[in-house]
Amino acid sequence: MTNLPLQALYYFYHAAELGSFKSAAEQLNVTAGAMSQQIRLLEERLNTQLFERQHRKVELTSEGQRLLPFAKQGFSQLTEGLKQIGHDPDPETLTISTLSSFGQQWLVPRLGELKKVAPELSIALMPSETLINFNRDKVDLCVRYGLGNYEGLQSELLMHDYLYPVCHPLFLQQRKIKCIDDLCECDLLEDTQPDMSWDLWLEQAGAQKQLPTSSVKYAGVHFVVEGALAVQGVAMVRHSVAWRYVQQGTLVKLFDTEIQSRFSYFLCAPPTHFSRPKVKVFARWLHQAADEFSKTMDFKKS
Repeated sequence: MTNLPLQALYYFYHAAELGSFKSAAEQLNVTAGAMSQQIRLLEERLNTQLFERQHRKVELTSEGQRLLPFAKQGFSQLTEGLKQIGHDPDPETLTISTLSSFGQQWLVPRLGELKKVAPELSIALMPSETLINFNRDKVDLCVRYGLGNYEGLQSELLMHDYLYPVCHPLFLQQRKIKCIDDLCECDLLEDTQPDMSWDLWLEQAGAQKQLPTSSVKYAGVHFVVEGALAVQGVAMVRHSVAWRYVQQGTLVKLFDTEIQSRFSYFLCAPPTHFSRPKVKVFARWLHQAADEFSKTMDFKKS
């Protein structure tokens, strides 16, 4: 009794419910001949007759009547299971996993604007430096900084980022930094991220002297920013994380050389998550906010 044809069972279920091969065929958008063929295949596989064929209708045999409630229950459960795929268990709360630095320095200061667009939406932020497991963690969407090639997930480019050096105004006053070579006398702060190396920036900036290796490395650009705010030295930072401090004057951007990071920000999640209404609202707002922020990356005018 193994390997029963599922399609034939499905046709049987519809024909039994409607009492007509023709009506069932029309409902399933197949020919009456295809319907009859599948029912016959099922009867042959079961070695029993399921319908009494009459001129304008069909009636279930006793064996057909016995099978129908099980077929009905089975397809009902299957339909419910399919509905659960991509189902949103909490449509009023959007749970976002994001880098601590991006969440603290870029996203949180802008969430007040989101409330104007979607006042009914509650936001739950989960800081994480690694990609979460969507099968295990109750997360709707991730914001990640990388290349966007996350296996099994859909990725949408949010925005690029740029790297440049900053320091505290007091540090600039003390060291009187006027050219790139003056950095030889400074402590250099950098993130352990592979794209955050001072060497990358110095090569493009055209440094004439061999500068010392960074004296302090932090695992996280937000720690690098805090080091600069604490007057520890000159920090290599991402524009997305440092810009508001530059605007406020608590950090000073040095020189006129910025390099685009080889990493970018991406929204990523299983494809079904992107169809959730709350994710659509948030993603649309976030893309607009990122587009607006991108105007600050026109450094020659800002």
